[in-house]
Parts: sequence; structure tokens; C-alpha cells
Amino acid sequence: MVSSTTASAREILTGLHDVMASRTNAQAKLNKVVNIIGGALDSEVCSIYLLRDGVLELFATRGLKQEAVHVTKLALGEGLVGTIAEHVETLNLDEAASHPDFAYKPETGEELFHSFAGVPIVRREEAVGVLSIQHAEPRKYDDVVIEALQTVAMVLSELISNAGLIDETATAVGRVNNTAPMRLTGLKLVDGMARGHAVYHQPRVTIEHTVAEDTEAERHRVYSAFDKMREQIERMASQAEFGGGGEHQEVLEMYRMFAYDEGWSRRINEAIDSGLTAEAAIERVQQRTRMRMRQIDDPLLADRMHDLEDLSNRLLRIVSGQLGSAAQLGLRQDTILIARNLGPAELLEYDRRRLKGVILEEGSLTSHVTIVARAMGVPVLGRVAHVRRMIGEGDLLLLDGNESTVYVRPSDPMEESFEGKLAISQKRRAAFAASKNEPSITRDGTKITLMVNAGLRDDVSALDVTGADGIGLFRTEFQFLVSATLPQREKQQRLYREVMEAAGDRPVVFRTVDIGGDKALPYMRLDEEGQEENPAMGWRALRVALEREGLMKAQARALIEAAAGRTLNVMFPMVSEPWEFDQAKALFEAQRAWLASRNRMPPTAIRYGAMLEVPALAECLDILLPNLDFLSVGTNDLTQFLFAADRAHPKLAERYDWLSPAILRFLRRLVAPVHDAGVQLAVCGEMGGRPLEAMALIGLGINRLSITPVAIGPVKAMLRSLDRAALAPVINGLLDRPPADMRAALRDWAVQNGVEIA
Repeated sequence: MVSSTTASAREILTGLHDVMASRTNAQAKLNKVVNIIGGALDSEVCSIYLLRDGVLELFATRGLKQEAVHVTKLALGEGLVGTIAEHVETLNLDEAASHPDFAYKPETGEELFHSFAGVPIVRREEAVGVLSIQHAEPRKYDDVVIEALQTVAMVLSELISNAGLIDETATAVGRVNNTAPMRLTGLKLVDGMARGHAVYHQPRVTIEHTVAEDTEAERHRVYSAFDKMREQIERMASQAEFGGGGEHQEVLEMYRMFAYDEGWSRRINEAIDSGLTAEAAIERVQQRTRMRMRQIDDPLLADRMHDLEDLSNRLLRIVSGQLGSAAQLGLRQDTILIARNLGPAELLEYDRRRLKGVILEEGSLTSHVTIVARAMGVPVLGRVAHVRRMIGEGDLLLLDGNESTVYVRPSDPMEESFEGKLAISQKRRAAFAASKNEPSITRDGTKITLMVNAGLRDDVSALDVTGADGIGLFRTEFQFLVSATLPQREKQQRLYREVMEAAGDRPVVFRTVDIGGDKALPYMRLDEEGQEENPAMGWRALRVALEREGLMKAQARALIEAAAGRTLNVMFPMVSEPWEFDQAKALFEAQRAWLASRNRMPPTAIRYGAMLEVPALAECLDILLPNLDFLSVGTNDLTQFLFAADRAHPKLAERYDWLSPAILRFLRRLVAPVHDAGVQLAVCGEMGGRPLEAMALIGLGINRLSITPVAIGPVKAMLRSLDRAALAPVINGLLDRPPADMRAALRDWAVQNGVEIA
């Protein structure tokens, strides 16, 4: 067996170089290739499948029956080979037949072989074929073998391209044949509406030569490209202007850290050692990153991988001399930028006067580019599939981020509808802005406290913009998630103090750090037992903080010192039993006493609260309430725990309604005992930010809502048109005898009683 990736790949590439230089026909070359690879890897079977007319055809094999060549064909997604090509992913199986996508082809004689490994042959980010090996003995192939296959697959891509074996019709990514109007949907990342013409972020860099003639010369080219790339990053980071500091600055610091990452440059050097050119080595490492991204469930770690891919694109353009991205060429008109993904620094290169919006094939709510775009005020729509097939360069686009929609080459009726909606949106925003100083009081005189959720320093500005009563939930973990290393106590303290100073006399409720689960930190291993099967219900939030006492002590000191001379409101997340709250509160009190012994100015008071997200806590309220100042219901987690439904699961995300009798009855049970105990009760989460849902909460007797800033205007308009006294008996009657459709019943009542819920 081979001893290293470099040695095995170099041996194969040396043989392939001779094959590529020979004057034999393409079929003869492929026949030699499978023998070279199979021999170097001591593999009983080596096969090459190529995409022809939309199906994968067996073109050459060593070990399978020769009569299967050009006879065995698999559709994309069919069998192991089809799965590899469809998802552009690697498979490594010790028992191929046990895989759910396994498809038996009797003409190949492959029933003799148990183990299977296959990698995609990629050209311009699309799979154009598959390279696979097999053994009779069940085995899991070593990483060095898989990496050698991936390196060889890159060279095969060049070989089959030069031989004219790539089916261009099957890989026509980027060709927009349809010129009809269409509507595409995605994931709203940054709110807003925008009109502009489609501009692609960058042309693809086509790698023409993969096998190196002079390894040292290729290494020198990479070193020079690294130096130039780092200079660009430093210059962009120093010139970035946001009109004030914020967490986006920490994003740029982390991005800069990636640019200097030694592990990344080492992997590129190892690829050069195996015999690849500088361009091919960068692309080889980039392909590996893409495949890893598809396997990562942790969205925060995936976002960091996106940053690394962004840097790879930049490095590849530099080393190849193909430097012209749309930013460098300049935007000539109002533009909607199109990209598979973007890094934060790349977004900063664009002229903000012309850049009206961004559409991404990938992207997530927590990605670094989203944080920076929000700071820039640029609407972003992510997860828009197949944009290169649907949108042509220069197409007119109407981006409605609020509805998670983009209209491509819109028809006249589409444009009229969009412009009308834009005008209404602007008018409503103007009306909400005009009413920001109006009191949040229902028609029958009930005061409702409307607060905002925040997590970034810049979010505090929403208080003045919306007229909100304070910050009901400040997510302190955001600082941890966008930092390259664990934030030091002094840095935490500075953030907390700046937030309280910006809020003035309006209260800020700081939720202690909620990490773990889907908020993993790459610099802190939390789960010693390996990957959790149910991270949302796993080792996260207060459970982690109580175990990692040093982490919580540092945060407690930072919050207490930052609140000197003020009232500190602190809330503990995911409390499951009263003793957890008691232990967390005791830790804070110990830190307050320690700081007092050193004559540090204390807060005027510390108010302690808990988040009710775990249903079990509701059964122990009589024990918990005497020690509480306030209780906040986290409806996002509460809903998934009540229904045993992962809110991130695409098939379940919209299945369970916040206006279901189960949710509303659960909340109704809380109101009387909490109010009787003199404890403030609030709801924080998306439920309270929707006018109809907020109406139901107010009808139940909940007087405090903490919601997203953009929801303040619509919710205030709703409650100022609401007679709470009239609603209360209605909603209680509906919960006693639930109708088939609770949402429809509440909406009908709102319409009949003139409640503004649009």
C-alpha cells in the first residue's frame, strides 16, 4: 500500500504525463490511465466513467469485465457513481452494496468486489465524470489513497478535455437559454428591496495545465501570489468604512487570520509536491474544501470554510494572472451582484453607490458576508439554486428580500407589482418611522413594552430608529462566533459597556453566552465524546457555561464591571431545572463580591432572569419564581422541544404553527403564576415579531415582547388598533374549544374588529 499522498500521486502523475504526451487515441490513453492508477494504488479495479448525453458511461476499466465498457451507463443520481457525480462528492465504502444508492450492474462482474472509493472528475465546478477503485476485500480506504485519487482526477479533467471527451451540452453551466420572465426563491439573509442588473462577481478561472514541469518554479509562483493576496487584504481591511465600529470589524480580523493560515499554505505546497502546477494545487485544495463543506452540519464552521474558499478564489486569480473581478472592472449601473458565495473582503471591493443587492447560491444567516452586508445596508438573498442557469449577465432583476424572492427579466405586470409593493413598503416604513414616538398602548389603554433583539454593537442604533423601549435580548455569543479566538474579558467588557452607553436610560437584557449545539466554536472543543446526534438538545448554553466555569466567570466579571453605576439585567439561557439558575446566579454573586472586595464600582443593582425554552422548567415554576426578577419565553426553541421537531429541518420548519392550540395553551398556563409572583414575563423570538401572533400573545395577557427591529413598526401598528379587553375572552374561548384552524379564526376576528395585521 502507498505510504503517502505525495508519493502515490507523484508516481501516478509521472505516468500520466507520458500518456498525455503520447499520440495514441483518447480511448487508448484512458485504457493506459486505469492501469497506471490501479498499479500505483495496488487496486484490483480502477474505472473511469464520463458524462455523455446526460448519463455516465463506463469508458475504461481495469478489473471489471471489458465487455461492459461503453455498455454500462448510469443516470445522474443512479448508483454510487451517479451519486458522486450528482453531488460532486467523494464516497469511501468498505461494503459498497450496503449503501442505499448502490445499483448492481450484472454485465460488469462487480459482485466480486466489496470495497469502493470514487471521486468526481471536475471541470469548471461541475462533475464531468467519476474515477473509482474497488477491492474484493472489504476495507475503508486510507485518506492518502482518497487524496491521491482526487489529485489524479484533476489531471484526468485536463486529459479528457484536451481529447474532446467532455460533453459540453451536459455541462453548460452558466448558459442561460431561457429568456422568459421567472421568479426564483431563496433564503432571506438581509432585509430590503432592490432593483438592478445582474453582474457576476467573477469569471471562472479555467486551469489549462495541471502537471508541473518545475516544482520549485510553481512553489515560487504560489509564494508570490500569497504575498500579493495578503497585501490586498490588509489594504481593504484598513480602508473599510462603516461609520463606526462593530462586529463586522472582528469578521475582517478573522478573514485576515485565514489569509495567513499556515495549514492552508502547507496543503497547497503538498499538492505542488505531488506534481501539480500552482493553479492546479490551489484548485485541488479548494475542491477538498468544497467537499468538506457539503459534509459539515455546523453552519458556523461551514461559514468559516466559505471564507477560506473566497481566499482561494482570490489566490487563484492572482497566480493565474486572471485578476478581473467585477469589482476591479467597475460597476457601470445599478447592480445586483451574483455569486456562488462571497467573502466579506470581496464585498467591500464594490462601489456602494452602484451595488444595490446580492444574490448567492449558498450563504447563511450567520455567514461573515451577511454580517458585513447588514452593516453596509445591502439586501442579500441566499440559497438560490442554479442561478448561473437561470440568470444571464445584464438581466434586469427585482430583488424582494422581505419575501425571499427575485424576479428575473420581469414582465411589465411583475415590474408594476414590484414598484407598487416598493412604494407601499416605503410608505409603510415612513408611517412606522413617523409613529416611533407614539406610545405602545392598546385601544383600551394597556401598555405593551416593545423591545428589540440584538447581538451586534451596531444593532443598538435600532432603538432610536424604531422607538423601542430597550433591548430585551442581547445575544452575547455573537462576539464569540465571529472572533478568531476566545474573546478576552477586557474585550467583552468594552462591548457590554458600549452597548449600555448607546442604550442610555433604556434597559438592556444580556443573555449569557449560548454556544454549543449549532453554534460550535472551532477554537473550543465542547463535546469530548464526539459529534452529537441531537445538538439542539445537547451540550449547549447554560449546560456548557456551568461546566466551563472559567468561561462564565470571565463573562460575569465583564458584565458586572461594564455595568458600574447602572442596573445590570442578566438572563441565563436554556434553564431546565431551578438548581441550574441558582448555580448560575451564585456564580455571578460571587464575582460581584470579589470585585467589591477590590473596591471596584458595582452596578446599582443586578436583576436576574431565566429563559424558558425547555418545557420541563414550566413544571417547576413555583420553585423558580421566588428567585427571579423576570422570565423570558424563547419561543423558537420552545416550539421545537414541544413538538420534537428540529426547526432547521426543511420538512419540519413550516409544519408546526405558533398559533397551534398546544403552543398557546402552554403559554396561557404561565401567565397567571408569573404575574402573581410579581415577576415580569416576556416573549422573545420570532413569534412575537409577527402581528397576528403578537396579537394572540397580548390576548393571553403577555405585556412584554422582544422582537427583531424591523417588526417593531408593524407590531406597534397592530396593538394600537387592538382592544385587548375584547380579545381576551375570545382567545380563551378558542383555546377551550379549539377550531380546526386557529390561525384562520384569529385572522377573521382581527379583520372583523379592525385590527391592523397586514
